[in-house]
Amino acid sequence: MSDAIELRGKTLFITGASRGIGKAIALAAAREGANVVVVAKTTEPHPRLPGTIFTAAEEIEAAGGKALACAADIRYEDQVAAAIEKAVDRFGGIDVLVNNASAISLTGTLDTEMKRYDLMHSINTRGTFLCSKLAIPFLENGSNPHILNLSPPLNMEARWFKNHVAYTMAKFGMSMCVLGMSEELRERGIAVNALWPRTGIATAAVRNLLGGDEMIQRCRRPEIMGDAASAIMKRPSSLFTGNFCIDDEVLREEGITDLDRYSVTPGTTDFMPDFFI
Repeated sequence: MSDAIELRGKTLFITGASRGIGKAIALAAAREGANVVVVAKTTEPHPRLPGTIFTAAEEIEAAGGKALACAADIRYEDQVAAAIEKAVDRFGGIDVLVNNASAISLTGTLDTEMKRYDLMHSINTRGTFLCSKLAIPFLENGSNPHILNLSPPLNMEARWFKNHVAYTMAKFGMSMCVLGMSEELRERGIAVNALWPRTGIATAAVRNLLGGDEMIQRCRRPEIMGDAASAIMKRPSSLFTGNFCIDDEVLREEGITDLDRYSVTPGTTDFMPDFFI
């Protein structure tokens, strides 16, 4: 698309940015000279979840951006407020909020413990709402301000609910924030969009929850989401809002048609489809 607005010097506040898709978005922006606030809980290495806020910050700096590591649990308003205050103190404001942090449990109703239900809704839906609420006053003064939620199109079909209704509700809650806030904030010039992958993405969650290394071979790498997010954030916020974007569609709109570079297994066409598509 034309009229792209560069990310150099822009400040991104990204939740869940210590690994996976959140880190891929951070690195894509860093390569363009952005400031990135890495917001996550992980401050010490975890045996099954590689990466901390500090290692992610180091990678961002190495990629050409400026980084600020902020330890915060987005379930708690005081911690989010403190992270936003640190971001503003360091970089002078916030231009983009990426609501990426998410919890998942692919369990049916009887097998979903209420503490797991509460975790998913507290992080996915409530955390997205909370981060957006606290960031909006700063986004209003930002340059080409965007809120980007990593959440699916609102496909209200029973097949997407029947096997994991609690998780679907929590993810669709993030998407409903897009549906409502995009109109609420339209006159303020703040874009609110969603981004979701067409295929499975090779993350720790897929490896740990969905079948291990064999399933990973049928996925695309997180970089496809990073590049797609970057493209969305460079679109004029006054013109591009309220959209539920799919990663490969966004890249094709940008003229990127060779997507094989994003495949874990080059040349494969047997991708694991993602949920909700």
